[in-house]
Amino acid sequence: MKKTSFLLAATALALLAGGVQAQPVARNGVLTDGAGRALYIFDKDTPGKSNCTGGCLTAWPAFVAKPTAKTEGNFDLVASNGANQWAFKGKPLYYFAGDANPGDRNGDGSGGSWHVVPVAAKY
Repeated sequence: MKKTSFLLAATALALLAGGVQAQPVARNGVLTDGAGRALYIFDKDTPGKSNCTGGCLTAWPAFVAKPTAKTEGNFDLVASNGANQWAFKGKPLYYFAGDANPGDRNGDGSGGSWHVVPVAAKY
């Protein structure tokens, strides 16, 4: 698949997942989007840089920010795949495609490197 086609598909998936959102919120002890869908971090990311590319973004769509989003406190933005992705203390935030409903946390611990973000996280 061409890179452009993949980026469009990943962006469309993120939009369908509600990816263009306001700032993350705390709900039930973890960070979520406004609809209550869990947000994840990837241990292989470095502060300010997403290392989830290619097929990774199909399973782990980026939590894309609105174009007018402003950083605040521990929440900042990371340029990733042509859009701004929300980050928590520099670590990019993602959805898990296997979470069907708000409150699901099916991706927590996946591959030993994907984790929900506890509200009291000290990353």
